[in-house]
Amino acid sequence: MRFGILGPLRVGGGGSTVTAGRDRVVLAMLLLRAGRLVPVDELIDAVWEESPPATARAQLQTCVSRLRRRLTDLGLPSQTIVTDPAGYGVRIGPADLDAHVFGRAVEEARSAGGAGRLLDARLRYRAALGLWRGPALGGITSRSVRRRAQTLDEQRLSVLEECVDVELRLGRAAELIEELAESVDQHPLRERLRGQLMLALSSVGRQADALAVYREGRRVYADELGIEPGAALQELHQRVLAGDLALAGRETRPVVPVRSLPRAIGDFTGRQQTLTRLMKDVEGGARIQLIDGMAGSGKTTLAVHVATVLADDYPDAQLYIDLHGHSESIPVTPSAALAMLLRQLGMPADQVPTSQDGRLALWRTELAGRRALVVLDNAATADQVTPLLPNGSHCLVLITSRRRLVGVDEGRPSSLPVLDSDEAVELLGHVVGPDRVATEPEAAHEVVLRCGYLPLAIRLAGARLAHRPRWRIADLAERLRSRSDPLTEFEAGDRSVGRAFALSYAQVSTAAQRAFRLLGLYPGVRFDTSVAAVLVDLSLPGTQDLLDELVDAHLMEEAEPGRYRLHDLVREYGRTLMADPERAGERRDGIERLLDHHLHVAMAIARSGELSAARPLLAGTEPIRPDLATIAAEQGSAWFDENLALWPALVRLAEGEGFLRHCWQLARACWNAQFESGRLDELIETHSAGLRAAEELGDEKALGTLLNYLASAHYRLSNFPEAIRVMERSLEIFRQLGLHREYRNTLGNLGISYAANFEFHRATEAHDAARTLATRMRDDLALANELNNQAMTLLLWGWLDEAVRAARKHLGIARELGDPRRISNALGHLGMARHRLGDLEPASRLLWAALRMKRQVGARFGEGEVLNEIGTMEREAGRPERAAELHRAALVAMTDVGDRTAQCVSRILLARAILAQGDVTSALDLYRRVFADATRLGVRYEQARALEGIGRCLGTTDPAGARAYLGRALDLYRQIDVPDRHEVERLLAELG
Repeated sequence: MRFGILGPLRVGGGGSTVTAGRDRVVLAMLLLRAGRLVPVDELIDAVWEESPPATARAQLQTCVSRLRRRLTDLGLPSQTIVTDPAGYGVRIGPADLDAHVFGRAVEEARSAGGAGRLLDARLRYRAALGLWRGPALGGITSRSVRRRAQTLDEQRLSVLEECVDVELRLGRAAELIEELAESVDQHPLRERLRGQLMLALSSVGRQADALAVYREGRRVYADELGIEPGAALQELHQRVLAGDLALAGRETRPVVPVRSLPRAIGDFTGRQQTLTRLMKDVEGGARIQLIDGMAGSGKTTLAVHVATVLADDYPDAQLYIDLHGHSESIPVTPSAALAMLLRQLGMPADQVPTSQDGRLALWRTELAGRRALVVLDNAATADQVTPLLPNGSHCLVLITSRRRLVGVDEGRPSSLPVLDSDEAVELLGHVVGPDRVATEPEAAHEVVLRCGYLPLAIRLAGARLAHRPRWRIADLAERLRSRSDPLTEFEAGDRSVGRAFALSYAQVSTAAQRAFRLLGLYPGVRFDTSVAAVLVDLSLPGTQDLLDELVDAHLMEEAEPGRYRLHDLVREYGRTLMADPERAGERRDGIERLLDHHLHVAMAIARSGELSAARPLLAGTEPIRPDLATIAAEQGSAWFDENLALWPALVRLAEGEGFLRHCWQLARACWNAQFESGRLDELIETHSAGLRAAEELGDEKALGTLLNYLASAHYRLSNFPEAIRVMERSLEIFRQLGLHREYRNTLGNLGISYAANFEFHRATEAHDAARTLATRMRDDLALANELNNQAMTLLLWGWLDEAVRAARKHLGIARELGDPRRISNALGHLGMARHRLGDLEPASRLLWAALRMKRQVGARFGEGEVLNEIGTMEREAGRPERAAELHRAALVAMTDVGDRTAQCVSRILLARAILAQGDVTSALDLYRRVFADATRLGVRYEQARALEGIGRCLGTTDPAGARAYLGRALDLYRQIDVPDRHEVERLLAELG
């Protein structure tokens, strides 16, 4: 570049410049309007402003002459400055002026960003911003120059804001904070920059700093402009305040390209008309394509082919998921599908939200900054896929289904018929070789006819020919012609794809045929070699040989190394074979082995992982395959991570096939894994099925056991009355059976639910009775549990001295047992009680020790409780900013475990910390949100605390309103009989 105005004036491509003051003004004016004539009068005004001399025109000519000589000395053409009767101008090339290069780079960056190429856009934005050396034409004081230079400076700020938007979408928040903070200091009135700094801080977990940035901005706008922040900045402030951004982006991750498409076949055949129209629609901006057709018509093949062809246009992510809408497997729920897609994007499992709404928000956030292609294969209904559709205008979604999904808005449908005769023969030629088809054209036409022109059937039948070079095509045609059809429900006219499956099945060994039938019983999607060995009841090496044979025969697919799946239609064929009455024994034995394996593995892991060392529920039984069960159980929680999604289907299979003992025990075995992972809806489903099985068996003990564990899901979902109802039924069963141990455990759990429902007297009676039984039975484990439960209730009721005594007893027993989880519970409760009694120094030591232990054992709920208590101490000590950070961390923990009441508690305490910082408006907004949430959940204590918080916020500005809210809070506190009422009575007395 020969001229530079994006900073101090530069001439000649290096550090050279023009030193004469008037000459610099003239050259600056010419470069600011490069390519156009600048009138003489404007140049005179720029040089001399209000006092031009009589000889101004002559002196201007002298300036231009000096500039020409200077440019010539620097090696520039003498005609660079042109003269015209109307004025002067500069004639330069497109790359000669840095401002022009900047403008083109910005346009290229905007184009790349609009096309979804965020990485490319970022590079171009940064290249453009890198041209700047300081304020435009710095050092030149002419008002005319400065006015025009300020326009360039404003452009730079706008481009910086655009660049930051892209970089935030790319997950580079941490890198931006220093630059944004400096820019906000220099330009404090720019709301967009301030909002970007808040976003960046929130993305790296610095919510308190983000709120401070907002408060400072609001002060500046009020002092200098006399206005409040704009609506967008206020909305962003609310999102930071409520912890929404903290939950959506706890860890900033760089966006990396994702490639999850299956391998496209190399011999794609036919569908040219459909393919052409699909491509044209996509080019025209249609972002949702619906591909429907009958089973085996090649929907998935076409979708993957289109996705592969267009992959380069969607460089940020190429995703694929089988939704199992038309298979024996239960269709994938939108919530589960969102979790799978987020995992494909690289989201760690522990950061995937537990609720569908949370997953949906995170999914749309993740795709907002990407040019992504998503294949949603085998959809069941429009309701299944609609929540999965991204908001981004630069995303393409290909959906396949056997049904027409008329309810998908904006979807462009493409219905696939069977192939025409010529396309079908061409496909057969790709599979078996074109020379063989050319030699036997009539036989080839008959083969594809017998396959119903279905691509899947043609490929499976043709594979037999490809691996048997001595066969003629006529031999294959004869075999297809002479076989009966086992899949009459999948017909094309009077023909069926079942003939192709039957032929493939007939060509594998007898052992492989048996394995194929048994593997069709598996109710999940993918299975490993161990599960296959359980079903076929062979050694791992022997099973592997059969799996390889089935893969070679295209009766099975190795989806990834060591993981296998059956195509839906092939699975259906296998199950049809197993439906033969002569195979009833084989089928029942296979299902029993499958259920037995998963039951024993789950029980082994549950025994080692649950807090309560419960007696074995499988006393006197051994696994059918102890070798395989032992190998699987050694994986520990990782085995549950992989298999937990299968559990509802396993329990349904057990119930439907009459394996009632397996049914209820499978439900019990997965309780801890489902409870700790927040899969509460699935817990209710499995335990409800288990209850039906136990009732049919007449097994009262099993019935009482499952009722007790079912109640835990209702408790965690804040449905305390239902939890109490279920546990009272469980308690009565154990009382009638004389099962003292089970009666005692359920009684303690019931006490917790009574306390949560603010039935304190009943809670105390339950805890006292449970503790007495544990003491009488000399069961230290049970006594520790009951002391833990009692301490929780006493803390909630405000009986602090009694809570200290219970927690100390609990701690002594826990230390004798050497159980870190129990020790952490006792330390936490003791620390809470000491804090509330005013013993601050020992309370702090106890709470921090509890927090460390809870993090070590992975007790997320307990971690959140302790964080909230420490946060309260920090606020009371005059450190509300630190308190807010701790309460936000607690909110994340409570959200992870799915406890809705605990989320309300965390937000109430967060609002109190924000109020202590002096931000009354933000605190008031958060209290009102919590009140709405608590009202929806029906939790009166949290409603009352939110009302009290609103009253505190209004105390100085609206005393009458404050009294009204505090009065409502007091009524609720009195209804549930909690000590909080005394503080509210004091506040009301102060208000008068």
